Amino acid sequence: MSAASAKHTPLHDLHVEMGAKMVDFAGWSMPMQYANGIISEHNQCRDRAALFDVSHMGQIELRGADVSAKLQRLVPADITSLEKGKARYTQFTNELGGILDDLIVTNAGDHLFLVVNASMCAQDILHMQQQLKDIELVERTDRALLAIQGPDSAAVVANMFPTIESLKFMESKEVALSGVTCRVSRMGYTGEDGFEISIPSSQAQTIARSLLANEKCELAGLGARDTLRLEAGLCLYGNDIDNETTPVEASLLWSIQKRRREEGGFIGADRILDDIENGVKRKLVGIKPNGRAPARRGAQIEDLDGNQIGSITSGGFGPTVGSPVAMGYVSTAFSEKGTAVNINIRGKSLPAEIAPLPFVTANYKR
Repeated sequence: MSAASAKHTPLHDLHVEMGAKMVDFAGWSMPMQYANGIISEHNQCRDRAALFDVSHMGQIELRGADVSAKLQRLVPADITSLEKGKARYTQFTNELGGILDDLIVTNAGDHLFLVVNASMCAQDILHMQQQLKDIELVERTDRALLAIQGPDSAAVVANMFPTIESLKFMESKEVALSGVTCRVSRMGYTGEDGFEISIPSSQAQTIARSLLANEKCELAGLGARDTLRLEAGLCLYGNDIDNETTPVEASLLWSIQKRRREEGGFIGADRILDDIENGVKRKLVGIKPNGRAPARRGAQIEDLDGNQIGSITSGGFGPTVGSPVAMGYVSTAFSEKGTAVNINIRGKSLPAEIAPLPFVTANYKR
């Protein structure tokens, strides 16, 4: 599918007007970058504020009796203890403990609000329809989703939504703007302070243009979103996690609360709890090539004797770090920080070392 035949977000005309390079992404026509380029957009987010169109993501509402307890059977996170206005990162898991998708769940009071990946949205909806009996599921295709990220994002957003500055990381609230109800959540996918704003599609361009009227805020595309999330050590579904990867292998144990680790009671729990108790054979780690050549997805990771011990799942140049950065799976015996390894890049074994994640310090407002 070409970008021309893909689905359009409510901000499509704005992207074209601003000179974006449009590409097909998960069946959507999305901006890869604008005139100033990916590095400029990356630095804009790290230094000031960047506005991303993430309206391709699936927005889903779940309603019904015991909805939190029922959803909790599909994910390893503790949903029943989630307070109103709080959000939690988790994963849909399969019977073998693999990750079907990763998502954010918010307790919106009278319902749960989910944001799922665009490429997996249809699958996720079918999965929930099959598993969640007597629960009303509504996909909010009538709403856009904007993400504004960076150290100046709070100041930019507060010009329109003055009450949001009290929000802390992974908190969410509904806010009225000119009679329109918006959901503002303090979260994002860059490692920076930031917000995601769910708004009626009809108001998306108006609100986006108002945010961009602030001199601290500029548009950014998928290219910068990827370099930012890679530096922040955040997984991309289909690259770093998939249906054959467990949350423990993916270094996502932090997303499984203590009670769930002890009690289980979710799909794939036997495998995941066994991973926790007995360890895993492979693990997702950060990797820093020692030279200037970036390590791309699929490159083999070798020990110093030339034996393959894993592979790169995400990699590229980190503009903030100032050097190549990567993530990948290695045999657990080689997963310690500082372990020397080689990466096979175009037939050459180039030196690298295992590095802690994230590559940049997160600036979330706790």
